[in-house]
Amino acid sequence: MSTQDTLNPSRRQFLTGAAGAALATALPVAAEQTTAAKVPVTRGRKKPLNVLFFMADDMRPELACYGSRFHAESPNIDKLAAAGVRFDRNYCQFPLCNPSRSSLFTGHPPHTTGVLGNTTGVVKEHPEFMTLPRLFRENGYTTLRSGKLFHAGLDDPKAWTEFDGDVESMHPTQVGRRMDLKREQIPMPDGVLPVLPGDNQRAAHSDQILVLEGNGEGAGDYMVADRAINYLRQCKDKPFFIGCGFSKPHSPPQAPQRFFDMYDPKKITMPTDFAAWPYVPEGFPTAAIRMRNADLFIGRGASVDEAREVIRAYLASISWADWNLGRVLGELDRLGLRENAAVVFVADHGYQLGEKGKWSKAGSLFEQGTRVPLIIHMPGAKGNGRSCTRIVQSLDLYRTMAELAGLEAGAEIEGSSLVPLLQDPRATWERPAYSVWSEDGKTIHGTMVRTEQWRYAEFGKGAANGAMLFDVHADPMELTNLAELPKHKAVREQLSGLIAAYSYPAG
Repeated sequence: MSTQDTLNPSRRQFLTGAAGAALATALPVAAEQTTAAKVPVTRGRKKPLNVLFFMADDMRPELACYGSRFHAESPNIDKLAAAGVRFDRNYCQFPLCNPSRSSLFTGHPPHTTGVLGNTTGVVKEHPEFMTLPRLFRENGYTTLRSGKLFHAGLDDPKAWTEFDGDVESMHPTQVGRRMDLKREQIPMPDGVLPVLPGDNQRAAHSDQILVLEGNGEGAGDYMVADRAINYLRQCKDKPFFIGCGFSKPHSPPQAPQRFFDMYDPKKITMPTDFAAWPYVPEGFPTAAIRMRNADLFIGRGASVDEAREVIRAYLASISWADWNLGRVLGELDRLGLRENAAVVFVADHGYQLGEKGKWSKAGSLFEQGTRVPLIIHMPGAKGNGRSCTRIVQSLDLYRTMAELAGLEAGAEIEGSSLVPLLQDPRATWERPAYSVWSEDGKTIHGTMVRTEQWRYAEFGKGAANGAMLFDVHADPMELTNLAELPKHKAVREQLSGLIAAYSYPAG
């Protein structure tokens, strides 16, 4: 699949421009809005802008600064959000590592990249694509990465000034203390799919909680922070793009003891739609829920007590990742580099923590599976210190970072620059966000569109396998599917038209 085959001027205009008058009902815009100032945020910069680009894995916005349901203690990310612009409604393009990261770093959605699973390398499929770090490298930057930026083993060697061919492991190299769960035997209900043969090994360790010794020295994310700190020291006198990819809170959950001590599992309130096993709520299409968990509680049910312990471990993993991020930011400040560095924090996709019985991201076109944190601190941006509630996408980061650094993104790059929102977080912004899912890594089986008021998803072309519609303000937990109600017919038709143009542009 080539860019020329999938992208044309009319499609590019659809993906990057405003939705248009036909979408007025489907895309209501908040009354409080202004047009962004057109003064470039890069004006007057005497030397190239440095970039420190943080990524987390499997992290939904379960952070104090987002005021989320459980929320982790995240003082360093919170400080970054207070200094920059916190995007409250940012969405990934695919709830799985490789497709999401491939989209973010190429500026193309999954059906353009053709990457719909965790085994296809976007650079191998599209050697003509200019990835974001390679754009910086070819414009004179030293580009270095520590940890997981692209998916493991599917990196872009030409993107990095130094490339050692591997990434730090998700699993710790040091021995920690395993926290055993009771592992209650909860009968499997009808319709739940058993563990696949290939999942047996993952099922054995995925939800085994590991308490690391000390500060986690020798474990993956600690080493990622150490390497990023060393890179900052090496590059303090030259333009740099440094990527720092943490693997937590990806399973298996792990952190030093003091991060577990921050949370009392007895005080964790389970979501309204929690269940021991994955289930399809009444009125929902069967295709909306994968009946096999892929990350946690693989092949077994989750009791309330076990679920609380795993959520606690998920939060502790976030807090440990936050602590490691703070170490890197501390070195950025110690070296006096903050005032000439754009700092980005984003996650690859979201996660479900027992909502509708689901413990993973795979297949989730719900809010929890596709909404991800995004924080950008750009020195001098007028919007710094504020939050933005406009609908944005991780796909937008390519054009954003290129514009901030004064680099030319190719005309074929999709998404929209977020620079106007960095200048004015309430600026007019009428663009929806999209996420897709593929069950087999070859065909799009589901597409979600998110607007200011609505979340709509179709499964199969033309909703052949059902649809979901939620009023996100009235029903934030997505408990009631409105797709079949006659009073929402017009809204559904408009949103369905957006999905058809996005996922099936040829037909």
